Amino acid sequence: MLRVTKALMLLTDLGFVVYFAVTGLGLVPPEWAFADYADPLMADWNWSFLWIDLLASVTGLASLHLLRRGSPSGPGLMLVSLVLTTASGLMAIAFWTLRGDFSLIWWLPNLYLMFFPLPAIVRLTLSRPGLTAS
Repeated sequence: MLRVTKALMLLTDLGFVVYFAVTGLGLVPPEWAFADYADPLMADWNWSFLWIDLLASVTGLASLHLLRRGSPSGPGLMLVSLVLTTASGLMAIAFWTLRGDFSLIWWLPNLYLMFFPLPAIVRLTLSRPGLTAS
């Protein structure tokens, strides 16, 4: 299972970087843009994800590198990345839900971000020595 997660993480973490590069260069086609994309407030909302997405990306890519080298800190960093990725997807879905805005173009990627990490989060959490619920 973690092999699939690692492949999805690599694609996702690179995808975060590509998304913000494309957005920053203004290359999102208008027909693919979310509702009110040109509104400065919506642009600010979109850019507010930069830091959580890039932090997820950096920790994810670093964890994949550490895991490849057999470092014991790899799984913990992977867990951090996956939790940040899930939070990012959840935040976007919550926002679109509050707005009553449903567009598969934006919902599907964010549902993916929200759900693909969950099996690995559970597995990593259950296999971490020293983690106990109190």
